[in-house]
Amino acid sequence: MWSFVKAGVIGIALWAGTTVLLAAPRGQVPTAAGLWEKMGDSGRPEGWFLISECGGVYVGQIVKMFPKPGEDPSQLRCTKCQGEQRNAPVLGIMFIKGMQRHGLTYENGTILDPRDGSVYNAQMELSRDGGRLTVRGYLGIPLLGQSQVWRRLPDTAREQLNRVPAPTIRDCRQVGKEQQVPSRRVSLEQAFRRALPN
Repeated sequence: MWSFVKAGVIGIALWAGTTVLLAAPRGQVPTAAGLWEKMGDSGRPEGWFLISECGGVYVGQIVKMFPKPGEDPSQLRCTKCQGEQRNAPVLGIMFIKGMQRHGLTYENGTILDPRDGSVYNAQMELSRDGGRLTVRGYLGIPLLGQSQVWRRLPDTAREQLNRVPAPTIRDCRQVGKEQQVPSRRVSLEQAFRRALPN
C-alpha cells in the first residue's frame, strides 16, 4: 500500500517537474552573457570580463584589471593590435569576438592577446547551471590549445566597474573580421598573464 502511494507521489512530482520545464520560457536558459572573473594560480583575481550579445554573436570586453602596486591599467595600450584597435586602451577592449551560440557551446570565435596583438581561434562552453564558463584559445584545431575556467560574478559586482564603453553597432559589424595570427605560439594562459598584471 505505502509503495503504491510513494509511486503515485513520485509520478506526480515527475509530471509536475516536466510540466514546469516545458512551460519555462526560452529566455530562462542560461547564456554566457554576464560578468566573469578569471582567477590566477595564486588564488587572486586576474581580470573581469563582460560577455554580451552583439549583432547576433557574443563578444567579450576586459572591464577590470588587478595591477601590481604602482601600475596604472588605464595607461595600458594595445600598441601591436591591428586596424581600429591599434593603440586602444586595454581596459575596455573587445578581446573576444564572433562567438556563435549553439546551446551551451559557443564556437567560431576569436580571442585577442592585447599585449602583442595576436588573435587566436576560440570557443567557450557554459556549465548547465550557468555559473562556469570554459574558454579555450587555440591555433588550428581545439586540440592544440589551452582552457581556462571563469566563474560568473553576481550582477551587483558591476557596481565596482570603471566606466568602459559598451560595444556599439559599428563594433558589432566589425566582429569576426580579424584573422588568426599564427606567427607566435603563445598559450592562452601566457597571453592572459602578459595582458593582465597580477
